[in-house]
Amino acid sequence: METTANVLVGLVAALHAYILVLEMFLWEKRPGRELSGFDAEMARATAPLAANQGLYNGFLSAGLVWGLIAADPTGFRVQVFFLACVLIAGLYGGITANRRILLAQALPGALALAAVLLAR
Repeated sequence: METTANVLVGLVAALHAYILVLEMFLWEKRPGRELSGFDAEMARATAPLAANQGLYNGFLSAGLVWGLIAADPTGFRVQVFFLACVLIAGLYGGITANRRILLAQALPGALALAAVLLAR
């Protein structure tokens, strides 16, 4: 179960690193515009906000990587904390911004968190 948990945490970390790239560097290009559904003008106007969101996603990714490489009990605690952050952010985003966030962010975070807790 520990291997499964580590793989899921790694996948969530990779997902948030990917979101960082989309929001910080590709927001005004086709991949970012497809994600947001914005036309070029709206993408340009919202690029600073997206970059800020991307930075936060990068912090989530970095925290999860830290949790994977840190020795226990620190690694376990860091994973639980950052996965809880991912889950809460996903729930909030899904409720307030776009329901797709529930599947894209909250669900993977919840599955990884459950795996981490079960592996303990």
